[in-house]
Amino acid sequence: MGDYVIRGTAADGQIRAFACDVTLSVEEGRMRHDSSPVATAALGRTMAAAAMLSCDLKDKDESITISIAGNGPLGKVIAIGDGAGRVRGYVQNPKVDLPPKSKGHLDVARAIGIGVMSVIKDLGLKEPYIGTTHLVSSEIGEDLAYYFAESEQIPSAVALSVLMTPEHTVWTAGGYLIQLMPGATEETAAILEERVKKFPQLSHFLAEGHTPEEVLAILLENMDFKNNGQVPYHFECDCSKHRFANGLASLGEKELTTLIEEGQPIETTCNFCGQKYYFTVDELKAIRAGSRR
Repeated sequence: MGDYVIRGTAADGQIRAFACDVTLSVEEGRMRHDSSPVATAALGRTMAAAAMLSCDLKDKDESITISIAGNGPLGKVIAIGDGAGRVRGYVQNPKVDLPPKSKGHLDVARAIGIGVMSVIKDLGLKEPYIGTTHLVSSEIGEDLAYYFAESEQIPSAVALSVLMTPEHTVWTAGGYLIQLMPGATEETAAILEERVKKFPQLSHFLAEGHTPEEVLAILLENMDFKNNGQVPYHFECDCSKHRFANGLASLGEKELTTLIEEGQPIETTCNFCGQKYYFTVDELKAIRAGSRR
């Protein structure tokens, strides 16, 4: 089975729940960026979050972007999920590697450092909605929960996980997001809090072959979970040569003239998927001519 997000409600609508398996997408991202284990963990956690946040979008052109900007060696970590079931992402410095913490855990927090998380919702309106909060742990899951509490006033439990093989490929990648809706009772909140505390380590649970459905079955046991279906996801970028041409046009006539006078074709690379696009001198001239109109 491919990657997917499962979504649903529980406790008579008091709870909204999501869980995902994005192992194949994260492995595709790792291969495209040739990222280190700690960079892959940061990338994969953010991609899992972007998939779960975007699975309810109504239009294929709508998207959710999660941007993490810390002062650690990884630099920026960005992931985008959209209404077409596509997820992609990149790490600014994907080769950075750090020694693991105790018990062999990847030190994602140190790699990201102190900084901020932004959630950008592009819903086809004139301007996207942007919410930003500071990082509280730099482990990404806790930071996303804090974002929901502070920016959207939604109490949330978030777990995001990437487990690597000894060969530094992705073994499992996934997560869950459970939110208390307005009107949720204190009793429901207390039950959910206790379930989250007792839940086994997510990376090992998924590595044992358990599914996102089983994750929610344990967390929401006897809470009348209503499964609203699966949303398939895959790694895919929406870049194109036309889009890069528009980007070159935005440089302005002066910079384009400088590139043309160098007399060499130029190479551009998409940060998200690594696809390269080449522009000849004649193509650069055509872009400059178009920018003058």
